[in-house]
Amino acid sequence: MNIITHQDIISLNISPLDCYKWVEQMIARKADSILPPKISMKPLDGAFCNVMPSIVVSDDGSKVGGVKLVTRYPNRIPSLDSKLFLFNADNGKFKALMDANWITAMRTGAVAVHSIDLLAKKDFKTIAIIGLGNTARATISVLAEKFRNRRFTLRLLKYKGQEQLFAERFKQFDCFNIEYYENIDNMFRGSDVIISAATYLPNDICSDDAFDEGVLLVPIHTLGYTNCDLFFDKVFADDTDHVKHFKNFAKFKRFAEVHNVVAGKAQGRENDRERILVYNIGIAMHDIFFADKIYNLFDESKLKKIDFAEPCDKFWI
Repeated sequence: MNIITHQDIISLNISPLDCYKWVEQMIARKADSILPPKISMKPLDGAFCNVMPSIVVSDDGSKVGGVKLVTRYPNRIPSLDSKLFLFNADNGKFKALMDANWITAMRTGAVAVHSIDLLAKKDFKTIAIIGLGNTARATISVLAEKFRNRRFTLRLLKYKGQEQLFAERFKQFDCFNIEYYENIDNMFRGSDVIISAATYLPNDICSDDAFDEGVLLVPIHTLGYTNCDLFFDKVFADDTDHVKHFKNFAKFKRFAEVHNVVAGKAQGRENDRERILVYNIGIAMHDIFFADKIYNLFDESKLKKIDFAEPCDKFWI
């Protein structure tokens, strides 16, 4: 069994634009994947353990599978942690045990930017962001590369000085003008795109009139916006089975999966007045595809290994 660490993955220096391209590939090929809904367990208030399996088709036509476990414990630093088990789904051979923190952050950010590119107003300029951790950083990293020749205003919510750290992280990009806000409603009003990357929001966080016509709302961790379910013109998701249990699912005005918009089977944005919400719940097919791509970038003979000494005989008890 090969072991791939967080630092191993960082050392590859994979570009944010490559992450976008990998996500774009998988969204277009979603129908080829086996994608059961994730299992979510909540052992404590504010904590979760999500088990996420999938089997996808690799670039060479072979099938690769895996299971990711992502946990959140609010008193842990960082609060989010992910590990992934990768295997060859054609013969059952296990390939690697991998740290999946980089994968989780970067595929989530790339998926968010894909939704922005697909469903935001064409001339969007003002982006409000709540939750300024690694996922938001990944999102803006991808957005800066994808829209290299555009200029944007980033509106950041003031919270424990994280807005200053976030601004410092992206100061080298001259495409961003940064503003700071203390009130969520004021920050959201006038925004073309709203990215919510807060990992824990127990209640809805703002009033209905904070969302202007034409806004695109991307609640990465899906929490805090059930009021929007009831009056936004369209709701999209990366997978129906992952959102059909939402309490307002039956009340969405119009609903479709993102990959059907890409395939031309569903209508995306039709005008600049529509309020659109995208629930990218985070699906394992992206994680497994990223893991397979990363695995193939390594010289397998140089990877760390562990021997589980599994049984070799058919009968061993």
